Amino acid sequence: MSKLLQSVALATSMMVAASAVQAQELKIGYVNSERVLREANLAKVAQSKLEAEFGKREKELRDLETKLRGAAEKLEKDAPTLSEAERGRRQRDVVEQERDLQRKRREWQEDLTQRKNEELSSVVERANKVIKQIFDAEKYDLILQDAIHFSPRVDITKKVIDALNAQK
Repeated sequence: MSKLLQSVALATSMMVAASAVQAQELKIGYVNSERVLREANLAKVAQSKLEAEFGKREKELRDLETKLRGAAEKLEKDAPTLSEAERGRRQRDVVEQERDLQRKRREWQEDLTQRKNEELSSVVERANKVIKQIFDAEKYDLILQDAIHFSPRVDITKKVIDALNAQK
C-alpha cells in the first residue's frame, strides 16, 4: 500500500511541476483596440478624410436648422396679425422645411456611418495584420482584445500603434 501511495505522490508532484513549467512559458498580450483606433496615424487620417468629406454637408444642415428656427420664430411673432389662410400656409411651409431637414440629416447620418465603417474596417484589417505579425514574430500564445483587468507588462498596444505608424 505504501508503494502505491509513493507512486501516486510522485506522479502528482511530477504533474504539478510540469504544469508550473507550462504556465511559465505561456506568453499573453493585450491590445486596446479603442486606443489603436484613436492614436494610430492611419486612423487619424481616416478621421480627417471623413471630416473633410462630411463637414460641408454638416454645415449646410446647421444653416438649414438656423433658417428653420428663424422661420418658426417669425411665424410665431407674426401669427396674431396674419390671416387664417396665410398662417396656415406658413405653418405648412415650416412643417415641410422641418421634414426636409430631418430627411437630409438622416441621409447625412446614414452616409457618415457607412463611410466611417468603411474607413474603420480598413484600419482594423491593417491592425489585425500587424497584431498577427507581432504574434508570430514574438511567439505569443494568446493576444486578447478586450479584458477587464490586465497588467501593463502584457499591454502591446503601443507596439501595435508604432508598427502601424511605421507602415506606408
